Amino acid sequence: MRVVPIPGRLLVLALAGAAVLACAALLAGAPVGRVAAVAGVLLGLGAIGVGVDLWRSCQLWRAAPLRIERSLPGAFSLGVPTVLTLTLVNEGPLAWRVSVFDELDPRVAFEGLPQTVTVPPAARLELRYTATAMQRGVAQFGATQLRWRTRAGCFEMRQTLGEPRRLRVYPNFAALSRYAWLSGDRRLAQIGIKTYAQRGLGTDFRQLADYKTGDSLRHIDWKATLRHRRPIVREFQDDRDQCVFFLLDCGRRMRADEGGLAQQAGSHFDEALNALMLLSYVALKEGDEVGAMTFGSPKEERRDFAPRKGMATLNALMNRLHDIQPGATHSDYLVAAQQLLRVQHRRALVIVLTNFRDEDAAELRPAIKLLRRNHLVLVASLRERVLGRIANQPMAQARDAVDVAAAHLFEQSRRDAFARVVGNDPLSIDVEPADLAVALVNRYHAVKRAGLL
Repeated sequence: MRVVPIPGRLLVLALAGAAVLACAALLAGAPVGRVAAVAGVLLGLGAIGVGVDLWRSCQLWRAAPLRIERSLPGAFSLGVPTVLTLTLVNEGPLAWRVSVFDELDPRVAFEGLPQTVTVPPAARLELRYTATAMQRGVAQFGATQLRWRTRAGCFEMRQTLGEPRRLRVYPNFAALSRYAWLSGDRRLAQIGIKTYAQRGLGTDFRQLADYKTGDSLRHIDWKATLRHRRPIVREFQDDRDQCVFFLLDCGRRMRADEGGLAQQAGSHFDEALNALMLLSYVALKEGDEVGAMTFGSPKEERRDFAPRKGMATLNALMNRLHDIQPGATHSDYLVAAQQLLRVQHRRALVIVLTNFRDEDAAELRPAIKLLRRNHLVLVASLRERVLGRIANQPMAQARDAVDVAAAHLFEQSRRDAFARVVGNDPLSIDVEPADLAVALVNRYHAVKRAGLL
């Protein structure tokens, strides 16, 4: 552990004061030799005092150094402020004046550092600061930098304590947590998710129940009715053991960012990943299996995730995808479709998460046609929020009318091109990023209700 001495404010002020006094004496006409002699004596005495202070302080520090304990979470969520704790432990008989700074990853914003405190003898002192991860992936936390003052305050000793850590930064779990809470409280309509009565729907047998007004007569179980001497009906549930497979675009279009985390939103890719996570949770909870494949990035960065069932799949899926970033290359939809068909033979609901443009129609149309031979395909395209803002802005000046007309024309052209690509498919959607997660969950429920798989 290397300790680096830095001149303290007291030492700098003392040297500056001595220099000012020497200059004043010379200006007053004092002999140069006498001023030099006095200054030399004072400098020598000061050097001895400073040396004694440094030596004594180092001895006292080695006898009972401060320890630091850093409390870090298991992982960060993108854009979510997290309170971190640094505990300074002083087991010695002396108080120490220290300044603390934690070495954070450049992609982590923070508030509350550095902090300067006095640690009492035989005490523990907790320091708290807030860290916010601004990018998914792996965040590198270095050691903690500590500056402690010598007993007379002549020096500040800089050293590092603790060990570096690497923490994963996952997509924001806020939407998933809110869905789980609202679903348990039966209030999903608050976030726009439609709910449907399950009684009598689906094809998988669920349970026997007493007949209620409105139940279909064809669902009456006559053997159970005779045995219990009251009307008994068979209840069904949506088909289970089906597959939801995500085809996630990692090309240059998904790098679009319309405001960043300051507005509680991320890039289009981050929004797509949040929607993927939420729908994966919903599908796994319904008993289906979930798989994923990325495309549009270099071959060595492509990620595959074979379909699995069970709620543990969600953690495995996020560990597989949490650190991937969209690249600067163009996405090849046809190659992605061919790769998916090679690995996914069983019929699945294939959800293509992308950012569609008019010029993509010639490539996306044959890819969708190829996938539809074996799978049910849902194309989910992200539309820029700025288009809606421009189209709905007030026209205070003549130029505003041109901007509004251009936005409407562009949006109409995009809508027509998207309709030509997906055909008469009522499942595919073209929505703003903030609406993607809810729209996907509603489409998934519609697929399950209609038994399209």
